[in-house]
Amino acid sequence: MAQGKVVQVRGPVVDVRFPADALPALLQALRIKDDAREIDLIVEVAQHLGDDIVRCVAMDNTDGLVRGMPVEDTGGPITVPV
Repeated sequence: MAQGKVVQVRGPVVDVRFPADALPALLQALRIKDDAREIDLIVEVAQHLGDDIVRCVAMDNTDGLVRGMPVEDTGGPITVPV
């Protein structure tokens, strides 16, 4: 899956830069994981901001997120087992 980087965090809104040829689709789930900071966060793509940035909504607290953190495209939407 495609890898991106956090470029901006404003409350529950996270902007992520991806390569232009690997921009995730709307409603796609992205994972931000950092073992050192104990962060494992899912964000959902809500808007495309140009050719290489997506605006996402976090599904949990964004405390500890910083610019430059790696972001992984999960390849699908958020799912819940039933």
